[in-house]
Amino acid sequence: MRTIRKVDTLAPPKPIRKRVAAYARVSILKEKSLRSLSAQISHYSEYIQSNPEWEYAGVYADEALIGTKEGRPEFQRLLQDCRDGKIDIILIKAISRLARNTVTMLETVRELKTLNVNVWFENENIRSLSADGELMLTILASFAQEESLSNSENMKWKFKKRFEAGRPSSTVMLGYKLVNEQFTIIPEEAEAVKFIFTEFVSGTSRSEIVRKLEASKYKPKNGGAWSYSTINCMLRNEKYAGVLLLQKHYRENHLTKTARLNKGELPQFRVENNHPPIVSMDTFEKAQQLLEQAYRPRRKKSERSDATCHQPNE
Repeated sequence: MRTIRKVDTLAPPKPIRKRVAAYARVSILKEKSLRSLSAQISHYSEYIQSNPEWEYAGVYADEALIGTKEGRPEFQRLLQDCRDGKIDIILIKAISRLARNTVTMLETVRELKTLNVNVWFENENIRSLSADGELMLTILASFAQEESLSNSENMKWKFKKRFEAGRPSSTVMLGYKLVNEQFTIIPEEAEAVKFIFTEFVSGTSRSEIVRKLEASKYKPKNGGAWSYSTINCMLRNEKYAGVLLLQKHYRENHLTKTARLNKGELPQFRVENNHPPIVSMDTFEKAQQLLEQAYRPRRKKSERSDATCHQPNE
């Protein structure tokens, strides 16, 4: 006799959703760039969460001045999460957002490849785990690196012309504001500058000046607290004597963009009587003599500390 039996089948397994994250970066900390970064974060958040096959793993965003891995904490966190097995796919707008340096970019992509993490570059339409992904990445990253070099050289030329013409770059310092490339004294801040120089040339130590300032009405330029290093840098700033010294620093190269103290590698440009002084030249020079006497036993340390006093494009 024939027997008919119903065979129950198991429901098909639900597809495993890919854990998708995005990485965004702007390279210049300006209001327009920060708005762009905010827009990228919103875009990727909505884009990832709207795909039913994806699981949202977050958006990692850096407000970075440089493109190296070390200068981007969010990028470092992204890499660590990939190593911890939390991410399957990374969305990035363009190769240049990952790295301008071809070697750095390829090293990063290859590490992610060993972790089976697929990097999707939207502008170039490249998937790093595809058969021809690495070849295309090598070619396009080389173009990105050349573009970075070209932009860097253009900026160097621009600043060189400004310096040769005795025109200051943007700067933020206590006592002055820069309006139409002219230094204008801020009276209430200038009082603090005069106080610091007067105290120092009278024999007051920098540490004691900090204590006096903390107990006074004077405040640092952007809030916060007074510090020894702040006082030290102010005492070395020739602008307070009405002098403009340009190209005191330079960028090491277009990849690391590390600021270096100019010790003769590039020409400097000194403009006397450039703007109204807050302290006299005699007072400023006396302060330099006292600083020289204090730092002579520790010359190397002095040179290192000076490198942090001014903006790199001065």
